[in-house]
Amino acid sequence: MPRNPWSDGPEFVTQCPIPAGTNFTQEINFSTEEGTLWWHAHSDWSRATVHGAIIIYPAHGTSYPYPKPYGEQTIVLASWYKADVMEVYEEAVASGAEFNTSDAFTINGQPGALFDCSTGTTFRLPVKKGETYLLRIINAILNEEMFFGIAQHNLTVVGTDGFYTKPINTEYIMITPGQTMDVLVTANQPASYYYMAASPFSDSEAAFDNATTTAILQYIGNQSAPSPIPLPALPGTNDTTAASNFTTKFRSLASSDHPISVPKNITKHILMTVSVNLIFCPNDSCSGTPDGDRLGASLNNQSFVFPSIDILEAYTRNNFSEFTTDFPLEPPIYFNFTGDVNVTVYTGQGTKVIELEYGEVVELVYQGTNIGNAQNHPMHLHGFSFYLVGTGLGNFNNQTDPDNYNLIDPPEVNTIQLPKKGWAAIRFVADNPGVFSISRSFGYL
Repeated sequence: MPRNPWSDGPEFVTQCPIPAGTNFTQEINFSTEEGTLWWHAHSDWSRATVHGAIIIYPAHGTSYPYPKPYGEQTIVLASWYKADVMEVYEEAVASGAEFNTSDAFTINGQPGALFDCSTGTTFRLPVKKGETYLLRIINAILNEEMFFGIAQHNLTVVGTDGFYTKPINTEYIMITPGQTMDVLVTANQPASYYYMAASPFSDSEAAFDNATTTAILQYIGNQSAPSPIPLPALPGTNDTTAASNFTTKFRSLASSDHPISVPKNITKHILMTVSVNLIFCPNDSCSGTPDGDRLGASLNNQSFVFPSIDILEAYTRNNFSEFTTDFPLEPPIYFNFTGDVNVTVYTGQGTKVIELEYGEVVELVYQGTNIGNAQNHPMHLHGFSFYLVGTGLGNFNNQTDPDNYNLIDPPEVNTIQLPKKGWAAIRFVADNPGVFSISRSFGYL
């Protein structure tokens, strides 16, 4: 969204929430994106139900960098709660506890045949034998990363986050919250019914919705459904190896028709720890944790505090009382980030920003920590796409790890998976003036 910061980002960063009973027209400026993106609300948990797909086709006179598919279908993975999602959110914020898990996941609005409520209404994708289809898969689920596959059919990933990739032939994908993937599937099996399914990946001790959502890939014809309809063999919910084996395969096309420009001469280095900490509650007044305090996510031991007006508006009005420019560019204390924790588990709070000069070339290294409940973190940057140039386990070593960066064909994306007790390095050029947020999965930090 170049030169259009007023319509990008969560509440109190680039705009205030839309008041009840009013409306807001969003202006969207595309630049180099081509493929599948999505839009969603960004206030509290309204994203759970207020979202949709954005499809950007090749420009006139050009085509896909692969044979044009016979047909296409958008596949939206989402969370399903029996309760009011806003009440679930408000209850967790009030108590300081972990958020209640969802009651099911859905594919295009339906939990699928494994749930009684979807009897007769499970989503079906009719396909013609021998033809290839483009699935535009969006993970709109609030928290869980998901494995996805189709029984007895191989998948070919050809794009993610609005950018083409070198083809990845696979039996399953692992897609993180906020991510999109363009996937080809060829109807080359005996004409029948086959389940497509999605199940969660979680390698932490935090509670998660351990449910499987299904839809049906149905060959066009008068054949009867087999009993049982075959399910895909997806990896186990804690199969870290399967998740890593997939996520490390992504490469940009880096071709003459789809060139990339990986930043090389870095002018701003940022090391950013990502943790789930505790925030002090006076008089042990929060019921969500055993010690009476509440959970709070942090970056470099700073947890975001809502200002009274959004930061972009405050900046344009020279109202610097609403934020400070002292967000740390590195952890305030260095320790064994992924080992035994010998520092406080409590985080600081504030409305702090990092100031960048126009045109600065930024390398940002996310560092996972073992504070609290170590887990994977889906990380997203507003206002920019970026290149994922490196990732690894353990503590980032700024002397040796950059030697293994991929500066030839790294994926250009807007959402990545920060591995549990690991690191991920991204690069981008700060050429889009505005105020933008770094977000983790659903919430921002």
